Amino acid sequence: MPLTPHDVSAIADYARIGVTDDELAELTQYLNDAIALLDPLLALDLDGVEPTYHPIGDLTNVTRADSEVEGLTLEEALANAQSAKGRSFRVPAILSDGGAA
Repeated sequence: MPLTPHDVSAIADYARIGVTDDELAELTQYLNDAIALLDPLLALDLDGVEPTYHPIGDLTNVTRADSEVEGLTLEEALANAQSAKGRSFRVPAILSDGGAA
């Protein structure tokens, strides 16, 4: 079932894209042509084919667990700070007159 100009207009509204009547006609044809490219896939016999969810198969995360990473202590993190207050870095304010936060 091909897309109608009404369908394409609704998609454009949803995406907040303004289209003229000429653009709507062109986009409707373009999207229908793009969808038609998928027609050969519908002719494939996929009976007995297990669905896959990732093209590489059972891909696993190769990063190490966070528990294996040693982080800085609070004192180490603040040691080279130009300015600190309690447990925080002090930085120049960007939304006021430029004084320290």
